[in-house]
Amino acid sequence: MHFEDQFIGKKVVITGAAGIFGTWIAQAFAAQGAKLCLSDIRGNELRAMAEDPLLSDTELLFHTSDLTQETSIVELAALVEKEWSSADILINNAGIYQRHHLMEMSAQAWNHSIGVNVTAPFLLTQLLAKQMIKDGKPGSIINISSGAALSNQIGGGHYSTGKAALSMLTRSFALELAPYQIRVNAVAPGFAPGSEVSELSEDYVNNLLTQIPLGRTSGPQDAPTAILYLCSESASFITGSTLTVDGGRTAGTFKAPKLQAGKQA
Repeated sequence: MHFEDQFIGKKVVITGAAGIFGTWIAQAFAAQGAKLCLSDIRGNELRAMAEDPLLSDTELLFHTSDLTQETSIVELAALVEKEWSSADILINNAGIYQRHHLMEMSAQAWNHSIGVNVTAPFLLTQLLAKQMIKDGKPGSIINISSGAALSNQIGGGHYSTGKAALSMLTRSFALELAPYQIRVNAVAPGFAPGSEVSELSEDYVNNLLTQIPLGRTSGPQDAPTAILYLCSESASFITGSTLTVDGGRTAGTFKAPKLQAGKQA
């Protein structure tokens, strides 16, 4: 998909930037000439992104953010305002998934999951949207959702609850920000090996891979291309929507004999 010069000089904030999806998203916007503010709690991995050859010609800002702390989120928003006045695009990509049975899950673990997956996107959207409104310019906000918002499993109830809440938060912000021409949408990427912060067992991963009808896992262009599209002028009449990019995994029950990880069609 060609976006011509639509993103040259656009100011893009990406949370969870040091993870696999965050890196792919950053590289995709950098290739289009955007300026990036990259946020992650993993400071060393975040700073190492400055050495990424695909980001070498890109204007970069970095912020080591603890998205469970409101003060850290406020600091990130303040950095954006100081350096840019306001962003053009916000990608709420940061998320955590640690397996917990609800009957054994502590309140602390629950609050941590909901804090990163729901409360942080709420606060950051609120703060950055206010900056956009102050500057009187349109904007685009993308929340990274998941098929877990539609399909639950034992050990992931807290995550599914958070992603389902994020879907409704997407719609709610879309309604409130529409008068300011700030569009809010979500993208639900498919499974990509290495995308989880928590370690997954080999059996779990192999079983998951058999459930993807199109026969491969998510590659570096899949979700980022969908995000670029939703932020582009081609999607100027789309807000409050979720675009699922998962190879058909959430379409229904499916078992594949074997898969080729990450290979593009």
